[in-house]
Amino acid sequence: MIFNRRKFSMATGAALLAGFGTVRAQSEGKIILGQSAAFSGPAAQLGIQFHNGAMVCFDQVNAQGGIGRQLIEIRKLDDGYEPDRCAENTRKLIADDVFALFGYIGTPTSLVALPQAIKAKIPFIAPFTGAMALREPFNKYAFHVRASYNDETALIVKQLTSLGLKKIAVFYQNDAYGKAGLDGVTLALSGLGLKPVAQATVERNSVDVAKAVQTLVAAGPDAVVQIGAYKSCAAFIRGAKKAGFGGTYYNVSFVGTQALADELGKDGAGVVVSQVMPSPYNSARPIAREFVAAVKAAGSKTDVNFSSMEGYVAARLLVEGLQRASGKLTPDALIGGLEAIGNQVMGGFAVSFSHTDHVASRFVELSMLTGDGRVRT
Repeated sequence: MIFNRRKFSMATGAALLAGFGTVRAQSEGKIILGQSAAFSGPAAQLGIQFHNGAMVCFDQVNAQGGIGRQLIEIRKLDDGYEPDRCAENTRKLIADDVFALFGYIGTPTSLVALPQAIKAKIPFIAPFTGAMALREPFNKYAFHVRASYNDETALIVKQLTSLGLKKIAVFYQNDAYGKAGLDGVTLALSGLGLKPVAQATVERNSVDVAKAVQTLVAAGPDAVVQIGAYKSCAAFIRGAKKAGFGGTYYNVSFVGTQALADELGKDGAGVVVSQVMPSPYNSARPIAREFVAAVKAAGSKTDVNFSSMEGYVAARLLVEGLQRASGKLTPDALIGGLEAIGNQVMGGFAVSFSHTDHVASRFVELSMLTGDGRVRT
């Protein structure tokens, strides 16, 4: 099915999040979460959309009295998707005694923040990244909502090779995020006795892709797997098409699907993006209907897209963990509450946390841009 973000009919329904205020909490006040993310620069839409989606949920919870009469607040700081700024932001947030860190955007930024969270003994919840370096070895303070980049690239490689496309090149961001995606592609290909036919990089927050276009087009691949953010990936696609490349383009979810579609316009037709969230444009799953109805009920300007959907789902899981926390509401109690979620189906979307597994989902599916602002799933 195809749904246009601008024409999608908002579902109606009853209030979605009921029964809040049941957690035994210590007193009235606020539950303050800290978020460092890109709210400016070439990756800004990732931070903006994730944050907006999360706030749709938190505002709904707060309107019903919060958690044990405590309202949820996100204290957000802009890091521009730069690790040094993120590290400083995280120091400030921890010094301000935030309850948990939530919704960090990106691998290089999350890699500098997680050690600080561990040292401060506070949860680090729902980073917008699928890097294995943040998941292995297991850490009690890190909770991941989304599937890994290994999961995403495995599906991409399976899809490509099933179509007989075995000459696969990789365009990747020259940092920990890009390397994580490259590793995933290489791992999936190696299982089939293959390897990338060519590789090329782009610097983070840059659209200087001319050299990468030249390198990869010259290799004559059947397809290019892109591990970057929407600005650089769009620049590469436009450049490669101009250079005469007629193959296909595959992206992992971090690219920002709607932002990529908006950036490319008609040049987006046929571009594939792997997704780690159910489609917010497809009303088959209750979680999608609930999200769209919540956006409508809020009367907010939040866009309905995959990035905001992920923020909403992450917030829903955090709220569930707060509800299940026992005794006085502390960071350790939240960890226990999240681990107590166990195996659940949240509006048709399977999630699972336990004391030995802090990765909620391994859901991955493919979507395709149509070139006119729509996403096919």
